Amino acid sequence: MDSVTQITLGSAVSLAVLGRRTAPWKAALWGALCGTLPDLDALIDHGDAVRNMTFHRAESHSLFYLTLLSPLVAAAAVTLHRETALWKRWWLAVWLVLVTHPLLDAMTVYGTQLLLPFTDRPFGVGSIFIIDPLYTVPLLAGVAAALRATPSGRRWNALGLALSTAYLGWSALAQQHVTELARASLARQGHQVERLLVTPTAFNTVLWRVVVVTPEGYLEGFRSLRDRSPDLRFDAFARGVEWRDRLRGHWPVERMEWFARGFIKLHEREGRVLLSDLRMGQEPYYTFTFTVAQRQGAGLARIERPPLMGQRPDVERALPWLWRRMWGEEVAPPR
Repeated sequence: MDSVTQITLGSAVSLAVLGRRTAPWKAALWGALCGTLPDLDALIDHGDAVRNMTFHRAESHSLFYLTLLSPLVAAAAVTLHRETALWKRWWLAVWLVLVTHPLLDAMTVYGTQLLLPFTDRPFGVGSIFIIDPLYTVPLLAGVAAALRATPSGRRWNALGLALSTAYLGWSALAQQHVTELARASLARQGHQVERLLVTPTAFNTVLWRVVVVTPEGYLEGFRSLRDRSPDLRFDAFARGVEWRDRLRGHWPVERMEWFARGFIKLHEREGRVLLSDLRMGQEPYYTFTFTVAQRQGAGLARIERPPLMGQRPDVERALPWLWRRMWGEEVAPPR
């Protein structure tokens, strides 16, 4: 999730655990710091854009390593504030803030390596967009109320946590509902499905994007919870299978195919072979697009340190479409 959300969640969790045992500003401040801590790995340059993407949310988001770190951070807090009698409560607060960060990240589609060093599998439920005001606003309101150090403020903080958690549960239920509709629709239309991804569009859990990898390419469709038709309409696109064969064994391509769980496409533009992560963005605009090879006459030169070539949609076209489509109006996506 975005930094503001993680900071706010950290403060809310810390305030809830520490309660009246310490000053609210202390709980909120340490919660914000611990809520930010795992994402500091983004400051590490691993050498190229593919490595930076796929090594983000790795060791710093491991539940095991964060658990080992939590007593050290708690010790720093109680020593600084001279609250050693509250050691266990501070430890619990710090641990919960640290581990809820990657657990929330895992609800997005990006991929979080929660179980390092036991497995490097990137977990990504994909039921919530990286920025969702309906998740963040209740947390912000609760933290603001709790900082007033009144009983009602603490209750508002607890309510904010409860509402945000309930919203996460709702997002998972809505995702499952759309997944079932998509599978049924694909079966009726006779599509052969290799992989299926259902994830929300920007800032909401009403309009969902469906990506289907097929033997021939991939399909993209959208489903609003306000749609009445039982069937989804899909647009078909090429996935660049011929490029995949030519780039077999190329580390950036192999790494991205693993990290994106097969939801990638390869395509040529102006003599460059580009790889796009189909999970984030929508056709033809993808946040993570990398140049992985370059044409050289009849040959192909592989690029070992691929640069990021991400594309952003035209906001003036995309936001009105998003709003209209979210409410069930059948309008074609901007291409």
